[in-house]
Amino acid sequence: MTILCITNFISEAKRLKLTISGVENRISKAIIHYVSRHNMDKLRFDGRVAIVTGAGAGLGKAYALLFAERGASVVVNDLGGSRSGDGSSSKAADSVVSEIRSKGGKAVPNYDSVVDGDKLVQTALENFGRIDIVVNNAGILRDKSFARISESDWNLVHDVHLKGAFKVTQAAWPHFRKQNYGRVIVTSSNSGLYGNFGQANYSAAKLGLVGLCNTMAIEGRKNNINCNVIVPTAASRLTEDILPPDFFAELKPELIAPVVVWLCHENCDENGSIIESAAGWATKCHLVRGTGAILRHKITDTVAPENVRDVWNQLTDMSRATRLDSIEEASSTLLGVLDEIKSGPEETLNEANGVFSYNNRDSIIYAIGVGANVKDESDLQYLYESHENFSTLPTYAVLPSLMATMSSSLITEAIPGREFDLSQVLHGEQFLELHKALPTEAKLTTKICISDVLDKGKNAVIVVDGKTYDESGDLIITSQICTFVLSAGGFGGKRVSSIMIPILDEPKRSPDSTVSEKTSVNQAAVYRLSGDLNPLHIDPSFALAAGYQVPILHGLATLGMSVRHILKQFADNDSKLFKSLKVRFSKPVVPGQTLCTSMWREGNRIHFKTTVSETNDTVLSGAYMELHEVRLPAKPHVVLCSGKVEELPSDAVFHGMKERIESNPSLLKSINGVFVYHITKSGKVTSTWTADLKIGKIYRGEPEKGIKADTTLTIDDSDMIDLALGKLNPQMAFMKGKLKIKGNIMLAQKLKALNTESKL
Repeated sequence: MTILCITNFISEAKRLKLTISGVENRISKAIIHYVSRHNMDKLRFDGRVAIVTGAGAGLGKAYALLFAERGASVVVNDLGGSRSGDGSSSKAADSVVSEIRSKGGKAVPNYDSVVDGDKLVQTALENFGRIDIVVNNAGILRDKSFARISESDWNLVHDVHLKGAFKVTQAAWPHFRKQNYGRVIVTSSNSGLYGNFGQANYSAAKLGLVGLCNTMAIEGRKNNINCNVIVPTAASRLTEDILPPDFFAELKPELIAPVVVWLCHENCDENGSIIESAAGWATKCHLVRGTGAILRHKITDTVAPENVRDVWNQLTDMSRATRLDSIEEASSTLLGVLDEIKSGPEETLNEANGVFSYNNRDSIIYAIGVGANVKDESDLQYLYESHENFSTLPTYAVLPSLMATMSSSLITEAIPGREFDLSQVLHGEQFLELHKALPTEAKLTTKICISDVLDKGKNAVIVVDGKTYDESGDLIITSQICTFVLSAGGFGGKRVSSIMIPILDEPKRSPDSTVSEKTSVNQAAVYRLSGDLNPLHIDPSFALAAGYQVPILHGLATLGMSVRHILKQFADNDSKLFKSLKVRFSKPVVPGQTLCTSMWREGNRIHFKTTVSETNDTVLSGAYMELHEVRLPAKPHVVLCSGKVEELPSDAVFHGMKERIESNPSLLKSINGVFVYHITKSGKVTSTWTADLKIGKIYRGEPEKGIKADTTLTIDDSDMIDLALGKLNPQMAFMKGKLKIKGNIMLAQKLKALNTESKL
């Protein structure tokens, strides 16, 4: 661009017949102006001195070269040992120093171990008179499974990674404080943040560096000493035989070096952060904390293991996790918890008890009320008391707390200064957890309490928590009912609750399974026999007065039908696999309408949404069900609401795979894995295929009962075609995000054995 501008200027000068000296003068001024502006924009390190450990190759070398290029004087430290830490040599450091000097930069070598950190700092002082930057990059690997790590393997890895960073930085620290300036980088890894098989010593040291950085950032802040963590994924001698070659080639250290160099610049005020970077991409990582749960309600109470068990789901819920910026903030929030314990909900909130008894007949009536049908053989276990697997549907467990709530005055007395009746109360949300399977007949005792009251402006929300115990005193059910009270808000209460269990949005992709079922015009008439006798569901005049043209179906009846669909699709209709659920009731259903339950599997969690086919209204939303395990039926009952499964061009790829496997069964031995393909269109999963390359079976849908996927691949329909035709490289597709892989990524490399046949 600059040359083009100067050329144009010369042409214009000739047209104006300027003298050569005049042209040269104007060109010189233009060049000086351009270079000045260009250099002003570039980050420079003139006058700064940096120590880079492990700088003889890989990331360290890239850091050293870039620092020198930008004007810094660099101490290139490298012991010159192998990647396991054995041996030593001056060759690596000397080579980098020679390269820097050949380009006009300033650098000196250092061959000391990082454990002798004072020697590295002394090298900087003797040669350049100061030290401004320390990049702790040196590292070794001694990978062994946890059970086989020797004390020597542990100590050597910690010495180089953790102790070495401590020793070098501590030696530089007094100089940083004296000059009121310093920049420190410590190098962690994804193994440290997430763990990795065979790297217990390495992982522990790498996460230890995060803790070291956190404290150095706090202690150095007042002296303008910033310390940050880099989490790089780069091609190096430590990873060259671990990562796939094509993937390895993309992870250039030079793409990470600019991130580290910026963190070390005087204009960068980042401090105490974890920065991850790879392949020309970077992000910030945080440690986060959930909202937690109170285990006791009075300061004198003790905590029993059962207290922990009873709130475990709430305690481990991370849907509203936040980051704390300091240990002081952590202490402050703990003081808030102690205040809440001292005041305690027992002093401010009412409680009530209820007894709920039922027998086989009640269990069967409930099952009919939520659509169980003798035409479906698997439903007989809920309808026939002499069936060998006779059981109670898990959603029957909502009734003990519901009946206790309806028979008490807790709700109507929950909001001081507000009078309302039950016609203003709507069942808004429901949480349910079973701690053991429901018996087919029982006498249960339920304790309920108002655990929170929210002011939503015009309306109010009352949260009722319930715990139900069997006759032996064991906790069997935990329930939370969130009721919306119309026109009862505006009393000046809080708007947000830390107690209310949150709903969760379904995944942004097409459902994995969808089931439609038409309700009976008598559905509400039958369901109410289980205890909810609200005339809204049977009396036309009462329904009209409430604003409905006809009586509506109970929301819990809709929920029961949806849960039946999920049990059939993902639990082989075994109610014992049910663990918990959460749901919001969005709109009513009219008996006789068709319910469409859409389901998304995420591990043992099944997200679901229920709509009315006739109106397309969503009636259950933000819903999810936890299973103890997923157990897929041999023949899933799948009925798409649209009426059929969409055929995709990529279907032909899987049919071709079938043919190749059948013609060459020996391919199975070289692959020996189960792969699930999620095929997307416009970002949504439209089709799922399972390639069981252990037995040579390829079919549409999720893995069959008893089969577990080793690797899950998600890819767009058109990209799947390109992959099959060899137009798209799998490694490049993965790097660019076109191909997403979960599970055993390395196993996916074995598909190359099939590539020679299918180009997949």
